[in-house]
Amino acid sequence: MARLPLRLAPAAVLLALTPLAAAPAAADPAGAPAVPPPTGDVQVHDPALVAGGPGEDWYVFGTGDAAVSDGNIQIRTSADGSHWDYAGAVWETKPAWLAEEVPGVENLWAPEVHEHDGTYYLYYAASTFGDNRSVIGLATNTTLDPADPGYRWEDRGKVFESHRGDPYNAIDAGIVTDGRGDPWMAFGSHWEGIFLLPLEWPGGKPAPGAEPVEIADRGTPENRIEAPFIAEHGGRYYLYVSLDACCAGTESTYKIAVGRAEAVTGPYLDADGVPLTEGGGTVILAGRGSDVAAGGQSLSGGHIAYHTYGPYGTPGDFRLGVEPVAWTPDGWPRLAPS
Repeated sequence: MARLPLRLAPAAVLLALTPLAAAPAAADPAGAPAVPPPTGDVQVHDPALVAGGPGEDWYVFGTGDAAVSDGNIQIRTSADGSHWDYAGAVWETKPAWLAEEVPGVENLWAPEVHEHDGTYYLYYAASTFGDNRSVIGLATNTTLDPADPGYRWEDRGKVFESHRGDPYNAIDAGIVTDGRGDPWMAFGSHWEGIFLLPLEWPGGKPAPGAEPVEIADRGTPENRIEAPFIAEHGGRYYLYVSLDACCAGTESTYKIAVGRAEAVTGPYLDADGVPLTEGGGTVILAGRGSDVAAGGQSLSGGHIAYHTYGPYGTPGDFRLGVEPVAWTPDGWPRLAPS
């Protein structure tokens, strides 16, 4: 969900969830090495990670701050995935059409970055607290390197929207490409849960006649499930979601949960076989050490990025986390023990 500084969520009525048993976690032998805990400028909310390969820079995009660069999506860079530096915002002024579509929007939320055929597609949300009149927008660039002469984020307008009365909320886009190379967008927060929509290249927008279908729902009035991200591993698709209360500092109860499916369209089941459309979800990270909660996740290069809440002494009490995803023998993602 979005996005500091705007939301304080009320206390949640929690469902019974299924955590994996605690055991030491190690990097997947075929996957990513560990990186040291993030340092430097780590005030990142809803991180969209682009992990660098050997000798390549890392990037993380995050929700904007209404007091900085007109609330536009923020960018941070790293040479090693550990020390992060602020690198400005996507734009200094929000596209004018956003204010017309969503009156009152202050900052842009929950970015997602996906590369296809040499183009980087940046999805973001424009919304206001507690209202599902929301828009997912798109910008594109041919490079992520601000020093490249061709660096420029082009406004591509609206991808999808929701209105009051719709069963979904058009925020928190997460892009996945299936085995045929076709793109899909998971999205959603609260309302009737998480939805999936087919897109098409090269536009990166909904395919003709596309309609969203529900893929996760907690089945409670608050329906605190959001921030979907789908990633393929070992021929299966894994749906990562954030559960419970975001954005309440040390009162936050956010946690990262997962389900998996044989097809990108689902059905997604947790480790106990409970469908995510029926309140399922296997928790892989909640509190850890001084962190009281974690969520807003994305995955890249075998690593997961998320934000945490805790008594850090920083405005809003949130910070960036980045670590490798390990895997159990029966094919479930694992993070370091809570």
